[in-house]
Amino acid sequence: MTAATHSTLFPQVPDSADAVLEGLDPEQRAVATALHGPVCVLAGAGTGKTRAITHRIAYGVRAGMLQPASVLAVTFTNRAAGEMRGRLRQLGAAGVQARTFHSAALRQLQYFWPKAVGGGMPRIIDRKIQLVADAAAACRIRLDRNELRDAAAEIEWSKVTRTVPSDYAAATAKHGREAPRDPAEIAQIYATYEDLKRERAVIDFEDVLLLTVGILQDRHDIAEQVRSQYQHFVVDEYQDVSPLQQSLLELWLGDRDDLCVVGDASQTIYSFTGATPDHLLDFRHRHPGATVVKLVRDYRSTPQVVHLANALLSQARGRAADHRLELISQRPPGPEPRYTEYADEPAEAEGAAHRIRDLIASGVLASEIAILFRTNSQSETYEQALADAGVPYQLRGAERFFDRPEVRKAGAALRAAARFGGNDTLLEDAVDLPSQVRAVLSGEGWTGEPPAGSGAVRERWDSLAALVNLAHDFAAAKPHATLGDLVAELDERANAQHAPTVQGVTLASLHSAKGLEWDVVFLVGVAEGMMPITYARTDEQIEEERRLLYVGVTRAREQLSVSWALSRSPGTRPNRRPSRFLNGLRPGSTAGPGRTGTGGSGGVEVGFPGARAGDLVGGGTEGAPRRTSRTPARCRVCGRTLRDAGEMKLMRCEDCPSDMDEGLYERLREWRAVQARRSGQPDFCVFTDRTLMAIAEAGPSTPVELARIPGVRARKLQRYGADVLDICAGRELEGDDESD
Repeated sequence: MTAATHSTLFPQVPDSADAVLEGLDPEQRAVATALHGPVCVLAGAGTGKTRAITHRIAYGVRAGMLQPASVLAVTFTNRAAGEMRGRLRQLGAAGVQARTFHSAALRQLQYFWPKAVGGGMPRIIDRKIQLVADAAAACRIRLDRNELRDAAAEIEWSKVTRTVPSDYAAATAKHGREAPRDPAEIAQIYATYEDLKRERAVIDFEDVLLLTVGILQDRHDIAEQVRSQYQHFVVDEYQDVSPLQQSLLELWLGDRDDLCVVGDASQTIYSFTGATPDHLLDFRHRHPGATVVKLVRDYRSTPQVVHLANALLSQARGRAADHRLELISQRPPGPEPRYTEYADEPAEAEGAAHRIRDLIASGVLASEIAILFRTNSQSETYEQALADAGVPYQLRGAERFFDRPEVRKAGAALRAAARFGGNDTLLEDAVDLPSQVRAVLSGEGWTGEPPAGSGAVRERWDSLAALVNLAHDFAAAKPHATLGDLVAELDERANAQHAPTVQGVTLASLHSAKGLEWDVVFLVGVAEGMMPITYARTDEQIEEERRLLYVGVTRAREQLSVSWALSRSPGTRPNRRPSRFLNGLRPGSTAGPGRTGTGGSGGVEVGFPGARAGDLVGGGTEGAPRRTSRTPARCRVCGRTLRDAGEMKLMRCEDCPSDMDEGLYERLREWRAVQARRSGQPDFCVFTDRTLMAIAEAGPSTPVELARIPGVRARKLQRYGADVLDICAGRELEGDDESD
């Protein structure tokens, strides 16, 4: 469930522009008040990015600096766009356009088609599978159902990356993409698919963007008309922008720079669809005067969950890893993540189901629990285990809430009751809005107590119960609301696919869980071959799998369980092992080589001319150099090349003599213990023993010397650097009278 639906109450509209800013933290407020020029918001998981950008738009509108009709906010799902519109409405900024890229492009295409092309716009096909099948048949290429899906995905990827059929084979080789069939065959099917579309006068989903881009490129008068309509742009989830979407955005902008983008390179998990974080990471290069704001205060997860998320990315490599954000939890401490190994997959599913049953019995809502897995094929085992345990569940990615037959019937019944009002005998004894809704829905099968079991009857009841709960929240926020007002709210939510909370454990793939959160999360199947998935072979693919696990970890607010099975079926040979991503994180495991880049710290960085792309992220102390060198690390005693992470931190071989100042090392350990108690974190979260040993050996006297020690990253240098240098110099720390 989203942060918005965690509390489905409807807050009152702020009474002034300044009131819009109330409750924002300093970085969120910096986003909200940066209304002009290019702005880049680097927002870690759970840091309130949607809150920051919606308050930015609302503040600009309420202060009279932005006209609602001149703002276009774009994101990637109808649900996210609907949630954004809802929040803007609650902040008194109704009239702002919040749409997906495709929705915004389709509106423009429909409006300008008669002027740009003439005649009626071609019909848009809902699904391309049948057309792909016809194209394969015309090419005399036999494809089974799975291969048809793969071929359709390749065509989609080609179009969003602006790859034509003749260039497909070269493009797959360039991007290290593994084609599901011989690239020449896919290219032939792709070309025939495009021919069939022209013959049948239809277009597909990707053509909406391509045709809009083509019209704006060719017709300057139309492009200027669009630019006169929209002067201010906000792009959410900017790390997921494809080359085609970036082209459209640039055409909307023209030569202007009133653009605010929001994203997190560490949550780039859709590269298989053409998404790339390069546009986010290169933003400062394209807009040297940009203001960069980094959101790292995590309001979602406990320090224990955040620590695991940070540790997971600390071992990452590649460009996205070099620009990672190190989150800082703002929540009270919670339980440590649980790691569980099972003999086989059914045992793993049964173990999760039994734990969930106990959690629900202890008072945890079923809707606040999720089981997340790598592939949809894993779902069936968990559905069966939950059903056997008598636990209700809902499968995310299945039928959408407002498309369910019982919900459509309930909506029609509520609409009829609102229309007839006092003439409806069902409402004779209903004294308020919630009782009116209960009375109407009782005729559709809702009862005060849920039915036994977890089958179709229970699923229908859960749907109706969600509507009843929504009515209670709506009435609490709007005491004078009528049944007609509630029907209007349901219509708005249906258009946005903003479903109310259904009381059932959520089963979801890691990809479909993006943007959601729960109190309790079970990450299952975290074993080699599944996480990372078997077909992830290149370094880039492996790192995307790591980011996918990171997304899963950061869905948990309070409790996180990580599990894996040693074999697929009972009685088979245990040939699996835990995911490599857990090395050094789960108890009893050894860490692999770490990364040497620095994590980002929170704050605001105002742009300046001539800024480099590499300056996009990175807090730190003035004068401290960035450790961007990738030259081999060598032992400072014998000169041998170092490969072990621990040796690289000490900058010497394990068996080379140490010149460590033992007294300094003990003083550093005592100081570290005090800092750890103050922050409520384990000692190693301040500095590890290895890092303290390296400091005690080096005896740094300046920030530059201290920054050269591996393990002293920019944020820690900024936070602890002065204390460490004072200790190394033998000076007493000011104001540090804690001796317990």
